[in-house]
Amino acid sequence: MNSEIEVSIWVLILAIPLGLELVKRVSPLLHTPLMSLTNAISAISVVGAILVASASDSPTLSRVLGCIAVTSATINIVSGFLITDRMLKMFRKKEPAKGRRS
Repeated sequence: MNSEIEVSIWVLILAIPLGLELVKRVSPLLHTPLMSLTNAISAISVVGAILVASASDSPTLSRVLGCIAVTSATINIVSGFLITDRMLKMFRKKEPAKGRRS
């Protein structure tokens, strides 16, 4: 097995539990800024995946994985914006309904 592939697999294996533990311990007040940061990182991933998927000299596996990465990161970005919007709506003051007397 190639040394570079071994290192990549070890990074993935170590990053998954570390990332899950980090997100689990984040205070609810920080979820909106954290989601914004995640969207920014996903946007960088989309650009990189587009470059990989569109390279004419790349192998078929790289193109397929690039397309999957573009799709996954795009879904992550859209979902992040929807969740952030929903969370921000929770903090808005509710306006009294028109025609109702207090």
